[in-house]
Amino acid sequence: MALVLASASPRRQELLRAAGIAITVQPTNIPETPLDGEAPKIFAERLAREKAWAIFKQRPTDLVLGADTIVVVDRQILGKPVNPADAERMLRLLAGRKHEVTTAVCLMGPKSAANSPTSSKGESTLGETRSDTTLVTMSALSDDDIRAYVATGEPMDKAGAYAIQGIASRWIPRIEGDYFNVVGLPIALVYRMLKEAGGI
Repeated sequence: MALVLASASPRRQELLRAAGIAITVQPTNIPETPLDGEAPKIFAERLAREKAWAIFKQRPTDLVLGADTIVVVDRQILGKPVNPADAERMLRLLAGRKHEVTTAVCLMGPKSAANSPTSSKGESTLGETRSDTTLVTMSALSDDDIRAYVATGEPMDKAGAYAIQGIASRWIPRIEGDYFNVVGLPIALVYRMLKEAGGI
């Protein structure tokens, strides 16, 4: 039984492999748009389930891991920027304050083959969905800082328009919680889930 990562994120792949967790990668393309009135944590968990389910339908004998990371400030969800101007907007919102980073993960296995993500039979029939939240402090940034950072291209495929493990590390003096959660996957949580599911 293979562990399939339903994500194209190179960060997630690197984190799993660095932890000695063997994976097969099969990305999926799920629209990442919140529903009206959907709370940030619920949104992230729904996306993680939908990503896992999309691949699990194709590979019902494997374990499938779906994940989604969001940045939240003032109850506003910041996904990946659509263009450089959007990246600058996000960084101005985050600069000089604290924000939350939530990563939701869903692990689906063969026992959930008969159920869809919208099943009313209860979450246990869907596989396991959990999430972790880290509080991140970002230093104040000047307009020049923001423009120069966006020009590197690093923010463009990152939730909240920054990479804590990249250039933006110079502006993150403090976090409260799991660092790897901010990178894109709470590895200790995923490992526990895999152990509980008999995947390791």
